[in-house]
Amino acid sequence: MNKTLIVAAVAASFATVAHAQSSVTLYGVLDAGITYQSNVQTASGQGKSRFSMGSGIDQSRFGLRGSEDLGGGLKAIFTLESGFNIGNGKFANGNGGMFNRQAFVGLSSQYGTVTLGKQYDATQDYLAPLTATGSWGGTYFAHPLNNDRLSTNGDVALNNTIKYTSVNYAGLQFGGTYSFSNSTNFANNRAYSAGLSYQYQGLKLGAAYSQANNAGLSTSGAVNPSVDTNGNAFGIQGRTRTYGIAAAYAFGPAQVGAAWTQSRLDNQTNGLGTLRADNYEINAKYNLTPALGLGAAYTYTNAKQNGNSTHWNQFGVQADYFLSKRTDVYAQAVYQRGTKGAGLGASIYNGDINAYPSSKVSQTAATVGLRHRF
Repeated sequence: MNKTLIVAAVAASFATVAHAQSSVTLYGVLDAGITYQSNVQTASGQGKSRFSMGSGIDQSRFGLRGSEDLGGGLKAIFTLESGFNIGNGKFANGNGGMFNRQAFVGLSSQYGTVTLGKQYDATQDYLAPLTATGSWGGTYFAHPLNNDRLSTNGDVALNNTIKYTSVNYAGLQFGGTYSFSNSTNFANNRAYSAGLSYQYQGLKLGAAYSQANNAGLSTSGAVNPSVDTNGNAFGIQGRTRTYGIAAAYAFGPAQVGAAWTQSRLDNQTNGLGTLRADNYEINAKYNLTPALGLGAAYTYTNAKQNGNSTHWNQFGVQADYFLSKRTDVYAQAVYQRGTKGAGLGASIYNGDINAYPSSKVSQTAATVGLRHRF
């Protein structure tokens, strides 16, 4: 009897150790809402109202995240993540990939983390979390045309990417990426980025730079050609650079933030020439109660293209009520007003830029939705 108990205890201890050494977690977000958009341009050029179902804050997605303890402080890690349209169940972003958001494997230790695969670059890692679109606001709070790619609710992760992320040194963290072209002409459709962040108590700071050469020129390179079809600025051929700085400060139930980014698209091959866009954002979030949060953001964007100048003013507000730690209901509205000095009017980003452009210089989008995390 005693031998049986001892064997059972030893077997149980080995099972516990094996479980502690490796783990796989299924996670995801389901976000569904009803959205109203004004002044949606029709084939005849007239503006009509549009009601639709889809995600309002986050792109619906599911993923697998895992790790294995290799001993001596070294771990193997991986992430596989797929975005999908909750309205019809199809994969999102139109690039045909199952894991269209992220797919990478790597090693993590006391010296930092190295990962390889489809990943976000430094602008999404270090700048986006300090903006409305990269934190509480989601898709519709992206800067006009998502010109700086801070909204990840589109096909913005880079292929063939090796990334280094440092450990946290007393609040300071830094990292960088290099994305291979996977072609004999290594400069065609390659990309690289670098960034850093610092946190001390309620203060957060971030800065990043990214560049892509001949983005979208090849089908096997860093940037998917489908990004150009969807209208994200990063997918247009030529040299694309994005850089910026951001800050946020939390005190009590409130947080305020500010960000500046600049996007430069040089030598575009689609006849648009050179484009430079400066984005200036201020944002604020206040938790009225532990369950109810209120947010607001304003962005001014000034763009210059081929000697012409245009600008956008964008205002957004949101109310978010948590029914539990994982489930919330929300209501939000974004108003954007632009000029047509360079042939660009208002067009609120919804994950597929220019899918529903405005027939006028202004456009409003409002969503009421339900979100669940698992």
